[in-house]
Amino acid sequence: MEEKTDKEIALATVLIESLTVHKKPADRRRLSWYYAPSFLLLWLALFYAIVIPLYNKLPERVTISDESLRPGEFVAERAQSQLYVYDRIGPKVTGSYANEVTTVEFLVNETEKIRSQMRSDLYELEVDVQSPTGGYVFIDMVNMYQGIHNVIVKLSSKSSQSESNLLLNSHFDSKPSSPGSGDDGTMVVVMLEVLRQMAISETPFEHPLVFLFNGAEENPLQGSHGFITQHKWAKNCKAFINLEVGGSGGRDLLFQSGPNNPWLMKYYRQHAKHPFATTMAEEIFQSGILPSDSDFRIFRDFGNIPGLDIAQVSNGYVYHTVFDTFEAVPGRSIQNSGNNVLAMVRAYANASELYEAKGDDGHAVFFDFLGLFFVYYTETTGIILNCLIGVISLVLVGCSLWQMSRKSEKVTLSQISIWFLIILGLHVVGFLLCLGLPLLMAVMFDAGDRSMTYFTSNWLVFGLYICPAVIGLVLPLTLYYTLKPNDKLSHPYHLQLSLHAHLVVQALLALILTAMGLRSQYLCLISMIFYAGALLINLVSTLHDRGYYWALIVMCLQVLPFCYFCYLFYMFLTIFFPVLGRNGYNTNPDLIIGLLCAICTFFALGFAAQFINMFRWSKLILLGLGVVTFIFCMIAVSEVGFPYRPKTNVMRASVLHTRRIFHEFDGSVSHSDSGYYFDYQDRRAFNPLQDTSLDLTGLQPVKNDCDNYVMCGIPCFYYSWCRWRQWAGWLPRESEVEIPGELTLEFLGKTILESGTTARYHFQQSGPPHMNVFIQPVGEAVVEDWSFVRDMLDDPEEFQPPYQIFFSYGTDDTPLTFHIDMFRADGKFDEPTLELASVGHYVSYEFPRDAEARKFVADFPNYVHVMEWPSIFKRYIF
Repeated sequence: MEEKTDKEIALATVLIESLTVHKKPADRRRLSWYYAPSFLLLWLALFYAIVIPLYNKLPERVTISDESLRPGEFVAERAQSQLYVYDRIGPKVTGSYANEVTTVEFLVNETEKIRSQMRSDLYELEVDVQSPTGGYVFIDMVNMYQGIHNVIVKLSSKSSQSESNLLLNSHFDSKPSSPGSGDDGTMVVVMLEVLRQMAISETPFEHPLVFLFNGAEENPLQGSHGFITQHKWAKNCKAFINLEVGGSGGRDLLFQSGPNNPWLMKYYRQHAKHPFATTMAEEIFQSGILPSDSDFRIFRDFGNIPGLDIAQVSNGYVYHTVFDTFEAVPGRSIQNSGNNVLAMVRAYANASELYEAKGDDGHAVFFDFLGLFFVYYTETTGIILNCLIGVISLVLVGCSLWQMSRKSEKVTLSQISIWFLIILGLHVVGFLLCLGLPLLMAVMFDAGDRSMTYFTSNWLVFGLYICPAVIGLVLPLTLYYTLKPNDKLSHPYHLQLSLHAHLVVQALLALILTAMGLRSQYLCLISMIFYAGALLINLVSTLHDRGYYWALIVMCLQVLPFCYFCYLFYMFLTIFFPVLGRNGYNTNPDLIIGLLCAICTFFALGFAAQFINMFRWSKLILLGLGVVTFIFCMIAVSEVGFPYRPKTNVMRASVLHTRRIFHEFDGSVSHSDSGYYFDYQDRRAFNPLQDTSLDLTGLQPVKNDCDNYVMCGIPCFYYSWCRWRQWAGWLPRESEVEIPGELTLEFLGKTILESGTTARYHFQQSGPPHMNVFIQPVGEAVVEDWSFVRDMLDDPEEFQPPYQIFFSYGTDDTPLTFHIDMFRADGKFDEPTLELASVGHYVSYEFPRDAEARKFVADFPNYVHVMEWPSIFKRYIF
């Protein structure tokens, strides 16, 4: 009797469960948790199978023996042979014999070889070696130059009457110690081969071509300024192509365009052989996050002409180091750049727009899609597309909610709308966590002096930043579905609501970015198009209401945007990984990497990550991602996470062996010493060197002297060094640094002007090819005028003392003569009024280093690249 009762009870229980909507049956329809790793690894496999090969795709190199079979094509082998000669010249610092004489002769000789091959019946070739002198305000300093050298070549069709020139620019000077074969020797030889191909072509072109090989870009940007403001051919230049290298090899990225001339992008889309470009790169570069600049700024600001800024961006680890050699430059990269530049030159040289070159008020939105094709449209078109796709997306979401209410029993549209708003709110929280958790990781690692662990082991970012971003994105909804289950709506519908929420967030983000004037909102547009397309297919095909079948359409249509977003952000990470090794001590580089990884996760996996909730035990899956993060953290704090490696991923150190002399108002010397001035290049400063054989006993922060001396009493080189001066280091040296030359600041006297409250101080300075003058008023005195460019004095809100004057010269060593007008309301110029520092930098290796300095540099570990030279700092008070 008791046994029968138990059976009846069991039967009744099964009957009740079959008639009641419970969570458990829905859970049984969900996939088992152990499928989740395969699901996540699928996306990683797509990244390595599709994104990486397409990103690294380069054309085959054309050899000299192939030339007869492939006429009119860029020949990389010839360019490589020229690069070999260029490389063997060695470092080409402005003011050195190697730069001002040897490299100039090399370029003139190569041009004459081209003249001998030229179709002289069709073309005319002119060569001019310019030696300009000038000055302008650059960032935070007055940038002056004298007797530097540019090699300029003009190629014209004899049949053409056009006076509108197309300008091509690259620079042949380099940083100290670096042969500069990547930056910018690669583009120098690309321009030489393009010049040759245009000169031997049987088809004349319409507009003259001006090839500017400028010899003072690293100083910075002096050669291009000398050309565009002074040369006889400059006024007729109507557009330009600036060619740079931010590393060594890889594809050439178009990262700036215009301004306000979208026709340039139209031609790029039509003619570039290997398109590689993105509006987002332009906006990031112009934001100032990257510690770099290019001649694009000079042609745009001083020449008022539009153009393109193009640079190879791979292997930035060798940038500005001794390892930037011929051997580090792949021939296929030269071929890639050459194909692009030659095709564009041919197109622009016949462009009717070059006659007028009138800009409009709009910018362009542009990007290549996995290198397969190029997309370009105007900013106005982008705004229209954002609004249109955004509205369509919201309408489709509304249709989906209405369809759910129709297909679900005892559930109204208003109820579903309320649930959707809750899910939307949680998804916004997830978005914030997606950004916040990687940034928290960055802060924690920096606090533990473990920043830049990814510098060499780039793959660490998967565990350190991407996994936390995925956890943050999914966690709020996972907790909601598990802790507060809703049995009135099927789980497939719940999952769709989470995807709809991501779509709405994308639409809102697109509107916000558009309102901010950012063209990078096209990322949201791509994301919305593919998911809205999947939603439309599912609604029309009724897959929307058939369990999880709709997920197949969504997943398939997510492959392309996933690949694109990974492709795009992989490019940025490739650029930023090495850049952050020279971004200075005062910022946490991990914040930038963490933010990039978070944004990449949000766009690339924003929809796909929501499918984690399709598996049972989704909290366990997130816990697994947390375990992965923990494992990667343990790896990162081990030797694997040590940032630097010899030759390939070096630590950068700027070391100036310095002599300092401090003169007082009465002419006496109050202090004189010698030491090593360190401009720290990355976040770790010299901490990794504390336990090495390098003796850093007595190392102290420069900021201790910032209140006592102008510019903290250090010979900071130019604006970026001076901007970071309070984070620099000073290591005293007992023996006096031997300075391999003279630096003289001669006070020529002062004149009290008619007002009686202004005195003019006259000076003359002579010394090495790189010098500074630092100007600091004393007390209530004010700099009223000077003989330099006045721009800094005319904008006192932006420019505050101490003022920096940077002066360099090529072969003309005529002393710098200048005056400074000082204003004092009380007219007491027999008291200290002006503090002035005269600084000399003996940068080139033509100036010898003393034995103790050479030994000190040699003691650095082999994973450190040291950029060093002697310098002298003299402080005066007048």
